[in-house]
Amino acid sequence: MLALLLLVGLIGLLITQHRQKGTVAAAKTPPPPPGVAISTAVAQEGNIGVYINALGSVAPLYTVTVKSRVDGQLMSVNYREGQMVKQGDLLAQIDSRPFEAQLAQAQGQLQRDQALLENAKIDLNRYQIASSKNAIPKQQLDTQVATVHQYEGVVNIDQGQIDNAKVQVAYCRITSPITGRVGLRLVDPGNIVHAADPNGMLVITQLQPIDVLFSVAEDYLPQIRQQLRRGNRLAVDAFDRTQQTKLSSGTLLTFDNEIDTTTGTIKLKAIFPNNDSALFPNQFVNARLLVSTQRGVILIPTVAIQRNAQDSFVYVVKPDQTVAMQTVSVDTTDGNVTAVEGIKAGDVIAVDGFDKLQNGVKVVVRGSSDKSTIGNRQLAMSTGRRSAP
Repeated sequence: MLALLLLVGLIGLLITQHRQKGTVAAAKTPPPPPGVAISTAVAQEGNIGVYINALGSVAPLYTVTVKSRVDGQLMSVNYREGQMVKQGDLLAQIDSRPFEAQLAQAQGQLQRDQALLENAKIDLNRYQIASSKNAIPKQQLDTQVATVHQYEGVVNIDQGQIDNAKVQVAYCRITSPITGRVGLRLVDPGNIVHAADPNGMLVITQLQPIDVLFSVAEDYLPQIRQQLRRGNRLAVDAFDRTQQTKLSSGTLLTFDNEIDTTTGTIKLKAIFPNNDSALFPNQFVNARLLVSTQRGVILIPTVAIQRNAQDSFVYVVKPDQTVAMQTVSVDTTDGNVTAVEGIKAGDVIAVDGFDKLQNGVKVVVRGSSDKSTIGNRQLAMSTGRRSAP
């Protein structure tokens, strides 16, 4: 009986030790590896613009060097440097007293000659009556007729001198010929200005609207001409030197009448309203000409596209939270967004973590939904500002 109890106890001890060893072994077994954390974007169907990028320069529609048209002393300057002036605004005043004196002299000369003409006409009337009665020779009548014509000519000359003097007086008031921005002052009040001065008194440039000149390869000319012949208004955006900030938007106005044979390019001109004066004359900008719009294409963030020696591909996230390589054909790229073929709208694709991804790898998507991921926000912003014109 005692031997049986000892045997049962030994068996129980062995079972307990075996269970403890199993528990320890289970505790030492490593857990399955977690999925790779990635951000995703959803492929969308939309429109994307086809742009031509070129380096351009800003050119004002009008640039006027204001000069004096008479010689005289500059009495006053009625503008500030850098001021916006309107057409017809008084800019400067030149001493007009010498020209006013000439005007008064010409007016007096006219009055005297008009009196002489009037007297000559009275004598002519008398000679005509006397000639009708054969009281005077015909030669005397003819001489008096010529005298009247002579005084009429003198009166006309006097009137011309008066008109000229009035013009000289008007030239003493220098007004703005256009609406624009005044540059730095080139002459100060008190100086004697001359009509022959080469530098002028000031320079005015029109800022609104304003042009941008840029050159594109001649290969684009047929496409541009076709769009313009259809009456389409081609949009042009002007960006800063870094191509990150859009300064202004305008439309293509025209293109040059010949191709530059040395560079194989043709010069284009675009016009911008420039209501906020973001564009400044002679400023260098990056011009982007929208030549066409691709509609109904599949758009994904540019960063999602990977390349190997053979193809371009993306990582598509499957419903079981694994990724699969999908070969795509890359079409138009515009900044953060690219049009591709090979996937369909609604496919979820990875936009980062590519160094850890391969076929069949388990992934964990960051964020609560696809709409909140970084890549999808970039895609939404890109497609949102590139709708068809």
